[in-house]
Amino acid sequence: MRAVDILMKKRAGETLTEAEIRFIIDGYVKGEIPDYQISALLMAIFFRGMTAKETAILTEAMLDSGDRMDLSGIPGPFVDKHSTGGVGDKISLPLAPMVAACGVKVPMMSGRALGHTGGTLDKLESIPGYRTSLELSEFRKGLIEDGFAMTGQTARVVPADKKLYALRDVTATVESIPLITASILSKKAAEGADGIVFDVKCGSGAFMKTYNDARALASSLVATGSAMGKHVVAVLTDMSQPLGYKVGNFLEIEETLDCLEGKGPQDVMELTFRLGAWMLVLGGAAETIEEGRARCEEAISSGAALERFYRNVIRQGGNVGEMLERRGSWRSNFARELKAENDGYIESIDALDIGLAGVYLGVGRNRTEDNVSPTAGFIFERKRGDLVKKGDRIAIAYGKDEESLDPAMVLAHKAVSISKEAPQPLSLVIEEITAP
Repeated sequence: MRAVDILMKKRAGETLTEAEIRFIIDGYVKGEIPDYQISALLMAIFFRGMTAKETAILTEAMLDSGDRMDLSGIPGPFVDKHSTGGVGDKISLPLAPMVAACGVKVPMMSGRALGHTGGTLDKLESIPGYRTSLELSEFRKGLIEDGFAMTGQTARVVPADKKLYALRDVTATVESIPLITASILSKKAAEGADGIVFDVKCGSGAFMKTYNDARALASSLVATGSAMGKHVVAVLTDMSQPLGYKVGNFLEIEETLDCLEGKGPQDVMELTFRLGAWMLVLGGAAETIEEGRARCEEAISSGAALERFYRNVIRQGGNVGEMLERRGSWRSNFARELKAENDGYIESIDALDIGLAGVYLGVGRNRTEDNVSPTAGFIFERKRGDLVKKGDRIAIAYGKDEESLDPAMVLAHKAVSISKEAPQPLSLVIEEITAP
Protein backbone atom coordinates (compact mmCIF):
# COMPACT_ATOMS: atom_id res chain seq x y z
CA MET A 1 0.00 0.00 0.00
CA ARG A 2 1.33 3.44 -0.97
CA ALA A 3 0.30 6.82 0.41
CA VAL A 4 0.31 8.40 -3.05
CA ASP A 5 -2.28 5.89 -4.31
CA ILE A 6 -4.56 6.78 -1.40
CA LEU A 7 -4.12 10.49 -2.16
CA MET A 8 -5.06 9.95 -5.79
CA LYS A 9 -8.11 7.93 -4.79
CA LYS A 10 -9.46 10.63 -2.48
CA ARG A 11 -8.56 13.36 -4.99
CA ALA A 12 -10.85 11.56 -7.43
CA GLY A 13 -13.65 11.62 -4.87
CA GLU A 14 -13.63 7.91 -4.16
CA THR A 15 -14.36 6.31 -0.79
CA LEU A 16 -11.36 5.16 1.23
CA THR A 17 -11.35 1.77 2.95
CA GLU A 18 -10.65 1.23 6.64
CA ALA A 19 -7.26 -0.31 5.78
CA GLU A 20 -6.30 2.75 3.73
CA ILE A 21 -7.34 5.25 6.40
CA ARG A 22 -5.55 3.35 9.16
CA PHE A 23 -2.44 3.01 6.99
CA ILE A 24 -2.31 6.80 6.57
CA ILE A 25 -2.96 7.69 10.23
CA ASP A 26 -0.64 5.04 11.67
CA GLY A 27 2.12 5.95 9.23
CA TYR A 28 1.81 9.66 9.96
CA VAL A 29 1.92 9.23 13.75
CA LYS A 30 4.97 6.96 13.43
CA GLY A 31 6.73 9.48 11.19
CA GLU A 32 6.73 7.16 8.17
CA ILE A 33 4.50 9.40 6.03
CA PRO A 34 5.70 13.02 5.59
CA ASP A 35 3.76 16.20 6.22
CA TYR A 36 3.57 17.09 2.53
CA GLN A 37 1.64 13.93 1.67
CA ILE A 38 -0.74 14.39 4.60
CA SER A 39 -1.23 18.01 3.53
CA ALA A 40 -2.28 16.78 0.09
CA LEU A 41 -4.73 14.33 1.66
CA LEU A 42 -6.21 17.02 3.91
CA MET A 43 -6.82 19.25 0.90
CA ALA A 44 -8.40 16.36 -1.00
CA ILE A 45 -10.72 15.70 1.96
CA PHE A 46 -11.49 19.43 2.19
CA PHE A 47 -12.76 19.50 -1.41
CA ARG A 48 -14.08 15.94 -1.81
CA GLY A 49 -15.43 15.30 1.68
CA MET A 50 -15.92 11.95 3.40
CA THR A 51 -18.90 9.70 3.99
CA ALA A 52 -20.20 9.18 7.54
CA LYS A 53 -18.60 5.72 7.51
CA GLU A 54 -15.24 7.11 6.34
CA THR A 55 -15.40 9.81 9.02
CA ALA A 56 -16.19 7.21 11.69
CA ILE A 57 -13.22 5.09 10.58
CA LEU A 58 -10.96 8.16 10.59
CA THR A 59 -12.17 9.00 14.10
CA GLU A 60 -11.50 5.45 15.34
CA ALA A 61 -8.04 5.44 13.74
CA MET A 62 -7.20 8.75 15.44
CA LEU A 63 -8.59 7.41 18.71
CA ASP A 64 -6.40 4.31 18.45
CA SER A 65 -3.28 6.43 17.95
CA GLY A 66 -2.95 6.96 21.71
CA ASP A 67 -4.26 6.21 25.18
CA ARG A 68 -7.89 6.00 26.26
CA MET A 69 -9.28 6.74 29.68
CA ASP A 70 -9.77 3.39 31.40
CA LEU A 71 -13.10 3.69 33.21
CA SER A 72 -13.61 -0.05 33.63
CA GLY A 73 -15.01 -1.01 37.01
CA ILE A 74 -16.75 2.33 37.48
CA PRO A 75 -20.54 2.10 37.20
CA GLY A 76 -21.90 4.41 34.49
CA PRO A 77 -23.53 5.81 32.55
CA PHE A 78 -20.90 8.28 31.25
CA VAL A 79 -22.18 11.28 29.31
CA ASP A 80 -20.32 14.44 28.34
CA LYS A 81 -21.06 17.73 26.60
CA HIS A 82 -18.94 19.39 23.93
CA SER A 83 -19.26 23.01 22.83
CA THR A 84 -17.77 24.23 19.57
CA GLY A 85 -16.73 27.38 21.42
CA GLY A 86 -18.06 30.83 22.11
CA VAL A 87 -17.83 33.98 24.20
CA GLY A 88 -18.96 33.88 27.82
CA ASP A 89 -19.62 30.16 27.36
CA LYS A 90 -19.18 28.84 30.89
CA ILE A 91 -21.92 26.22 30.52
CA SER A 92 -19.67 23.22 31.30
CA LEU A 93 -18.92 24.57 34.77
CA PRO A 94 -22.44 24.48 36.27
CA LEU A 95 -23.55 21.68 33.93
CA ALA A 96 -21.13 18.94 35.03
CA PRO A 97 -21.91 19.04 38.79
CA MET A 98 -25.65 19.43 38.09
CA VAL A 99 -25.78 16.34 35.88
CA ALA A 100 -23.54 14.41 38.30
CA ALA A 101 -25.96 15.24 41.11
CA CYS A 102 -28.67 13.56 39.01
CA GLY A 103 -26.76 10.27 38.85
CA VAL A 104 -25.04 10.51 35.45
CA LYS A 105 -21.24 10.54 35.52
CA VAL A 106 -19.47 13.24 33.51
CA PRO A 107 -15.89 12.49 32.38
CA MET A 108 -14.93 15.94 31.07
CA MET A 109 -11.75 16.55 29.09
CA SER A 110 -11.61 20.24 28.26
CA GLY A 111 -9.43 22.72 26.39
CA ARG A 112 -7.89 26.16 26.74
CA ALA A 113 -8.80 29.48 25.19
CA LEU A 114 -7.54 30.09 21.69
CA GLY A 115 -8.43 33.13 19.64
CA HIS A 116 -11.70 34.78 20.64
CA THR A 117 -13.22 31.67 22.26
CA GLY A 118 -12.81 30.99 25.97
CA GLY A 119 -11.32 27.87 27.54
CA THR A 120 -12.78 25.83 30.39
CA LEU A 121 -9.32 24.96 31.77
CA ASP A 122 -8.29 28.64 31.99
CA LYS A 123 -11.47 29.43 33.90
CA LEU A 124 -10.97 26.56 36.34
CA GLU A 125 -7.31 27.48 36.89
CA SER A 126 -8.37 30.97 37.98
CA ILE A 127 -9.63 29.25 41.16
CA PRO A 128 -6.68 29.43 43.60
CA GLY A 129 -4.84 26.10 43.61
CA TYR A 130 -7.13 24.27 41.15
CA ARG A 131 -5.32 21.59 39.10
CA THR A 132 -6.51 20.58 35.64
CA SER A 133 -3.78 18.03 34.90
CA LEU A 134 -4.96 14.79 36.52
CA GLU A 135 -3.48 11.33 36.60
CA LEU A 136 -5.88 8.60 35.51
CA SER A 137 -6.20 7.39 39.12
CA GLU A 138 -7.27 10.90 40.22
CA PHE A 139 -9.71 11.18 37.31
CA ARG A 140 -11.26 7.82 38.17
CA LYS A 141 -11.56 8.69 41.87
CA GLY A 142 -13.30 11.95 41.04
CA LEU A 143 -15.83 10.12 38.89
CA ILE A 144 -16.47 7.49 41.56
CA GLU A 145 -16.83 9.87 44.51
CA ASP A 146 -18.09 13.13 42.97
CA GLY A 147 -19.68 11.93 39.73
CA PHE A 148 -17.50 14.14 37.54
CA ALA A 149 -13.91 15.23 37.00
CA MET A 150 -12.32 17.97 34.89
CA THR A 151 -8.99 17.47 33.16
CA GLY A 152 -6.97 18.57 30.15
CA GLN A 153 -5.85 16.49 27.20
CA THR A 154 -2.47 14.82 27.72
CA ALA A 155 0.15 14.28 25.01
CA ARG A 156 -0.68 10.57 25.03
CA VAL A 157 -4.38 11.09 24.24
CA VAL A 158 -5.15 11.17 20.50
CA PRO A 159 -1.68 12.29 19.34
CA ALA A 160 -2.90 11.99 15.74
CA ASP A 161 -5.32 14.86 16.36
CA LYS A 162 -2.59 17.14 17.69
CA LYS A 163 -0.39 16.47 14.63
CA LEU A 164 -3.26 16.77 12.15
CA TYR A 165 -4.67 19.95 13.69
CA ALA A 166 -1.31 21.70 13.56
CA LEU A 167 -1.10 20.83 9.86
CA ARG A 168 -4.70 21.85 9.15
CA ASP A 169 -4.00 25.23 10.73
CA VAL A 170 -1.28 26.02 8.17
CA THR A 171 -2.87 24.38 5.12
CA ALA A 172 -6.23 26.21 5.18
CA THR A 173 -8.17 23.01 5.88
CA VAL A 174 -9.46 23.77 9.39
CA GLU A 175 -13.05 24.24 8.21
CA SER A 176 -13.46 20.74 6.75
CA ILE A 177 -16.57 19.16 8.32
CA PRO A 178 -15.22 15.56 8.34
CA LEU A 179 -11.90 16.69 9.85
CA ILE A 180 -13.62 18.79 12.52
CA THR A 181 -15.92 15.87 13.33
CA ALA A 182 -13.05 13.39 13.68
CA SER A 183 -11.07 15.82 15.83
CA ILE A 184 -13.94 16.43 18.25
CA LEU A 185 -15.22 12.86 18.45
CA SER A 186 -11.82 11.19 18.84
CA LYS A 187 -11.12 13.23 21.97
CA LYS A 188 -14.58 12.70 23.42
CA ALA A 189 -14.44 8.95 22.79
CA ALA A 190 -10.96 8.82 24.38
CA GLU A 191 -12.36 10.07 27.68
CA GLY A 192 -14.78 7.15 27.83
CA ALA A 193 -18.10 8.88 27.20
CA ASP A 194 -21.00 6.58 26.19
CA GLY A 195 -23.18 9.55 25.28
CA ILE A 196 -22.34 13.05 24.05
CA VAL A 197 -24.41 16.21 23.77
CA PHE A 198 -22.94 18.57 21.18
CA ASP A 199 -23.58 22.28 21.67
CA VAL A 200 -22.95 23.57 18.15
CA LYS A 201 -22.72 27.34 18.22
CA CYS A 202 -24.04 29.46 15.36
CA GLY A 203 -23.51 33.19 14.83
CA SER A 204 -20.84 35.88 14.76
CA GLY A 205 -19.00 34.59 17.83
CA ALA A 206 -19.10 30.96 16.73
CA PHE A 207 -16.67 28.89 14.70
CA MET A 208 -19.54 28.21 12.31
CA LYS A 209 -21.03 31.61 11.45
CA THR A 210 -24.03 30.51 9.37
CA TYR A 211 -26.95 28.22 10.09
CA ASN A 212 -26.15 26.00 7.11
CA ASP A 213 -22.54 25.44 8.21
CA ALA A 214 -23.52 24.86 11.84
CA ARG A 215 -26.23 22.41 10.83
CA ALA A 216 -23.84 20.54 8.54
CA LEU A 217 -21.36 20.10 11.39
CA ALA A 218 -24.10 19.08 13.84
CA SER A 219 -25.46 16.50 11.39
CA SER A 220 -21.97 15.10 10.79
CA LEU A 221 -21.29 14.80 14.52
CA VAL A 222 -24.57 12.97 15.09
CA ALA A 223 -24.15 10.64 12.10
CA THR A 224 -20.53 9.80 12.91
CA GLY A 225 -21.12 9.44 16.65
CA SER A 226 -24.03 7.10 15.96
CA ALA A 227 -21.89 5.06 13.55
CA MET A 228 -19.40 4.63 16.41
CA GLY A 229 -22.13 3.29 18.70
CA LYS A 230 -22.45 6.42 20.83
CA HIS A 231 -25.70 7.97 22.07
CA VAL A 232 -25.58 11.47 20.61
CA VAL A 233 -27.61 14.61 20.05
CA ALA A 234 -26.63 18.00 18.66
CA VAL A 235 -28.18 21.26 19.85
CA LEU A 236 -27.68 24.30 17.62
CA THR A 237 -27.49 27.41 19.81
CA ASP A 238 -27.16 31.12 19.13
CA MET A 239 -23.76 32.75 19.62
CA SER A 240 -24.44 36.18 18.14
CA GLN A 241 -23.96 37.83 21.54
CA PRO A 242 -22.00 36.77 24.65
CA LEU A 243 -23.63 34.30 27.02
CA GLY A 244 -24.48 35.75 30.40
CA TYR A 245 -23.26 39.04 31.83
CA LYS A 246 -19.64 38.13 32.54
CA VAL A 247 -16.86 37.31 30.09
CA GLY A 248 -13.49 36.35 31.55
CA ASN A 249 -11.83 33.64 33.58
CA PHE A 250 -12.55 34.23 37.27
CA LEU A 251 -15.52 36.40 36.27
CA GLU A 252 -17.12 33.32 34.72
CA ILE A 253 -16.37 31.30 37.86
CA GLU A 254 -18.42 33.91 39.71
CA GLU A 255 -21.29 33.53 37.27
CA THR A 256 -21.00 29.75 37.59
CA LEU A 257 -21.56 30.09 41.34
CA ASP A 258 -24.59 32.30 40.61
CA CYS A 259 -26.00 29.57 38.38
CA LEU A 260 -25.38 26.82 40.93
CA GLU A 261 -27.20 28.97 43.49
CA GLY A 262 -30.16 29.25 41.09
CA LYS A 263 -29.73 32.95 40.34
CA GLY A 264 -27.67 32.92 37.15
CA PRO A 265 -28.50 34.88 33.98
CA GLN A 266 -31.59 33.64 32.17
CA ASP A 267 -29.77 32.59 29.01
CA VAL A 268 -27.04 30.66 30.87
CA MET A 269 -29.60 28.91 33.09
CA GLU A 270 -31.81 28.05 30.12
CA LEU A 271 -28.99 26.48 28.14
CA THR A 272 -27.58 24.66 31.17
CA PHE A 273 -30.98 23.08 31.89
CA ARG A 274 -31.59 22.16 28.24
CA LEU A 275 -28.22 20.49 27.72
CA GLY A 276 -28.44 18.84 31.13
CA ALA A 277 -31.86 17.43 30.31
CA TRP A 278 -30.47 15.86 27.14
CA MET A 279 -27.53 14.39 29.05
CA LEU A 280 -29.93 12.69 31.46
CA VAL A 281 -31.99 11.32 28.58
CA LEU A 282 -28.90 9.95 26.81
CA GLY A 283 -27.70 8.48 30.11
CA GLY A 284 -31.03 6.79 30.79
CA ALA A 285 -31.68 8.85 33.93
CA ALA A 286 -34.76 10.48 32.40
CA GLU A 287 -37.26 9.29 29.80
CA THR A 288 -38.14 12.72 28.43
CA ILE A 289 -36.58 16.15 28.11
CA GLU A 290 -39.26 17.50 30.46
CA GLU A 291 -38.40 14.95 33.14
CA GLY A 292 -34.69 15.62 32.63
CA ARG A 293 -35.15 19.35 33.05
CA ALA A 294 -37.22 18.88 36.21
CA ARG A 295 -34.47 16.73 37.72
CA CYS A 296 -31.82 19.30 36.76
CA GLU A 297 -33.85 22.11 38.33
CA GLU A 298 -34.17 20.06 41.52
CA ALA A 299 -30.39 19.51 41.62
CA ILE A 300 -29.93 23.28 41.56
CA SER A 301 -32.72 24.25 43.97
CA SER A 302 -31.72 21.60 46.53
CA GLY A 303 -28.09 22.74 46.59
CA ALA A 304 -26.87 19.30 45.48
CA ALA A 305 -25.15 20.65 42.35
CA LEU A 306 -23.35 23.41 44.27
CA GLU A 307 -22.17 20.89 46.87
CA ARG A 308 -20.75 18.69 44.10
CA PHE A 309 -18.93 21.67 42.63
CA TYR A 310 -17.32 22.51 45.99
CA ARG A 311 -16.25 18.86 46.40
CA ASN A 312 -14.63 18.92 42.97
CA VAL A 313 -12.76 22.16 43.70
CA ILE A 314 -11.35 20.66 46.90
CA ARG A 315 -10.49 17.34 45.23
CA GLN A 316 -8.58 19.06 42.43
CA GLY A 317 -6.54 21.20 44.82
CA GLY A 318 -8.63 24.37 44.81
CA ASN A 319 -9.25 26.59 47.82
CA VAL A 320 -13.01 27.08 48.22
CA GLY A 321 -12.62 29.65 51.00
CA GLU A 322 -10.27 31.83 48.97
CA MET A 323 -12.47 31.48 45.89
CA LEU A 324 -15.47 32.73 47.85
CA GLU A 325 -13.48 35.56 49.45
CA ARG A 326 -12.42 36.78 46.00
CA ARG A 327 -15.94 36.53 44.62
CA GLY A 328 -17.20 39.97 43.62
CA SER A 329 -13.96 41.79 44.39
CA TRP A 330 -11.07 40.16 42.52
CA ARG A 331 -10.73 42.59 39.63
CA SER A 332 -7.88 44.03 37.61
CA ASN A 333 -6.83 47.54 38.63
CA PHE A 334 -6.97 48.57 34.97
CA ALA A 335 -10.57 49.28 34.01
CA ARG A 336 -12.70 51.40 31.69
CA GLU A 337 -16.40 51.92 31.16
CA LEU A 338 -18.22 51.10 27.94
CA LYS A 339 -20.97 53.71 27.59
CA ALA A 340 -23.89 54.11 25.21
CA GLU A 341 -23.10 56.56 22.42
CA ASN A 342 -26.75 57.52 21.84
CA ASP A 343 -30.30 56.89 23.06
CA GLY A 344 -32.23 53.80 22.04
CA TYR A 345 -32.45 50.05 22.41
CA ILE A 346 -29.40 47.82 22.32
CA GLU A 347 -29.97 45.96 19.06
CA SER A 348 -26.91 43.74 19.33
CA ILE A 349 -23.62 43.18 21.15
CA ASP A 350 -21.46 41.33 18.65
CA ALA A 351 -19.91 38.27 20.27
CA LEU A 352 -16.92 38.13 17.91
CA ASP A 353 -15.89 41.73 18.61
CA ILE A 354 -16.24 41.17 22.36
CA GLY A 355 -14.26 37.95 22.11
CA LEU A 356 -11.48 39.66 20.16
CA ALA A 357 -11.49 42.53 22.64
CA GLY A 358 -11.11 39.93 25.37
CA VAL A 359 -7.92 38.66 23.73
CA TYR A 360 -6.41 42.14 24.04
CA LEU A 361 -7.58 42.36 27.67
CA GLY A 362 -5.93 39.04 28.52
CA VAL A 363 -8.98 36.73 28.65
CA GLY A 364 -7.86 34.65 25.68
CA ARG A 365 -4.77 34.03 23.63
CA ASN A 366 -3.56 34.27 20.04
CA ARG A 367 -0.97 31.50 20.47
CA THR A 368 -1.07 28.42 22.67
CA GLU A 369 1.93 29.65 24.66
CA ASP A 370 0.34 33.03 25.55
CA ASN A 371 -0.57 33.66 29.18
CA VAL A 372 -4.07 34.66 30.25
CA SER A 373 -5.16 36.93 33.08
CA PRO A 374 -7.60 35.57 35.69
CA THR A 375 -8.96 39.05 36.47
CA ALA A 376 -9.44 40.38 32.93
CA GLY A 377 -12.74 40.54 31.10
CA PHE A 378 -16.09 42.28 30.78
CA ILE A 379 -18.99 42.72 33.19
CA PHE A 380 -22.10 43.73 31.26
CA GLU A 381 -24.88 45.69 32.90
CA ARG A 382 -27.07 45.93 29.80
CA LYS A 383 -27.76 43.39 27.06
CA ARG A 384 -29.68 43.10 23.82
CA GLY A 385 -33.15 44.65 24.04
CA ASP A 386 -32.38 46.97 26.96
CA LEU A 387 -33.31 50.65 26.67
CA VAL A 388 -30.39 53.03 27.24
CA LYS A 389 -29.69 56.73 27.17
CA LYS A 390 -26.53 58.31 25.85
CA GLY A 391 -23.82 57.99 28.49
CA ASP A 392 -25.41 55.02 30.29
CA ARG A 393 -22.90 52.38 31.28
CA ILE A 394 -23.26 49.18 29.28
CA ALA A 395 -20.25 47.33 30.63
CA ILE A 396 -16.95 47.60 32.50
CA ALA A 397 -13.82 46.25 30.85
CA TYR A 398 -10.89 44.97 32.92
CA GLY A 399 -7.48 44.63 31.27
CA LYS A 400 -4.23 42.89 32.10
CA ASP A 401 -2.54 46.31 31.88
CA GLU A 402 -3.35 49.87 30.86
CA GLU A 403 -2.10 49.39 27.31
CA SER A 404 -4.50 46.50 26.68
CA LEU A 405 -7.54 48.70 27.17
CA ASP A 406 -7.10 50.97 24.14
CA PRO A 407 -7.52 48.38 21.35
CA ALA A 408 -10.05 46.43 23.42
CA MET A 409 -12.33 49.45 23.84
CA VAL A 410 -12.24 50.20 20.11
CA LEU A 411 -13.64 46.72 19.47
CA ALA A 412 -16.08 46.93 22.37
CA HIS A 413 -17.60 50.16 21.02
CA LYS A 414 -17.79 48.59 17.56
CA ALA A 415 -19.63 45.60 19.05
CA VAL A 416 -22.57 47.62 20.36
CA SER A 417 -25.36 48.58 17.99
CA ILE A 418 -28.20 50.82 19.21
CA SER A 419 -31.47 51.35 17.34
CA LYS A 420 -34.63 53.37 17.88
CA GLU A 421 -36.87 50.30 17.98
CA ALA A 422 -36.64 47.31 20.31
CA PRO A 423 -35.25 44.22 18.54
CA GLN A 424 -37.24 41.03 18.24
CA PRO A 425 -36.34 38.35 20.81
CA LEU A 426 -33.83 35.73 19.69
CA SER A 427 -34.24 32.01 20.28
CA LEU A 428 -31.23 30.64 22.14
CA VAL A 429 -31.89 27.07 20.98
CA ILE A 430 -32.18 27.09 17.19
CA GLU A 431 -32.61 23.40 16.41
CA GLU A 432 -31.95 19.95 17.85
CA ILE A 433 -30.68 17.04 15.75
CA THR A 434 -31.03 13.49 16.98
CA ALA A 435 -29.88 10.18 15.55
CA PRO A 436 -32.38 8.56 13.13
